[in-house]
Amino acid sequence: MTPETGVRPGRAARKRRPARAVSALTRSSGLALGVSLVWFSLLVLIPLAAVVVQASTGGWDGFVKVLQNPQTSAALKLTVVQALGVTLLNVVMGTTIAWVLVRDRFRGAAILDVIIDIPFALPTIVAGLVLLSLYGPKSPIDVNVASTRAAVFLALAFVTLPFVVRTVQPVLEELDTDVEEAASSLGATRLYTFRRVILPSLVPAIVAGAGMAFARGIAEYGSLVLLSGNLPFKTEVASVRIISSIEGGNTASAAVVATILLVIALVVIVALDLLQRRVTKRW
Repeated sequence: MTPETGVRPGRAARKRRPARAVSALTRSSGLALGVSLVWFSLLVLIPLAAVVVQASTGGWDGFVKVLQNPQTSAALKLTVVQALGVTLLNVVMGTTIAWVLVRDRFRGAAILDVIIDIPFALPTIVAGLVLLSLYGPKSPIDVNVASTRAAVFLALAFVTLPFVVRTVQPVLEELDTDVEEAASSLGATRLYTFRRVILPSLVPAIVAGAGMAFARGIAEYGSLVLLSGNLPFKTEVASVRIISSIEGGNTASAAVVATILLVIALVVIVALDLLQRRVTKRW
């Protein structure tokens, strides 16, 4: 309960779900669980383990050797920095777009809602061609960012746009507006209501979307190859270094870079989850 509004912030806006009792698995449930685990292992766990095992064949010296390569370290740094920048942008713009789609009523809202998913549906190489056509040397709007770091940022922003939107949007749709109306009737400003009543409910969804956007950003390849130019020490990203190593027959180096990206993604996702828990507790 807050002295300013008399309304309990954050948690009151969320619909509580009753806890489900844990019961023993039936035969059909056990079979479904087993099939799911086997399928997940074949698609995700075993390939990831194979990459990590191949990367570890050279021991720590192999990792150090790859990281000491100036071109590889520059590509990793560019990838992480650009992905973090795009993730921060998506947190703000994705939340704003989701708010507009849910809370505002205007002509064309349904069309905009469909367009948001285009980066999901569009093949990444086609996305790169679209961006090159609009922001390349023959740009119809006279904006040429080809072969610059702005091209990397633009391509990552395009392919990661829907993540925060699609995680925040359903949460906004399920929020109980009665608490917001009560806060407003008690004299709370719209900014205060958003900060203390709405935002705490959105934080988990925003963090989930941000984590997925970052993970997609550091692994992106297709939308970058045409627009960025893949210039070493300038616009070359980690995924391009992996492809170059494989084409050069150095699969061990490619596995090391892939493992580093995997570790970075896991660290960032865990850090975001811890941050979300800490922020939520403060509210």
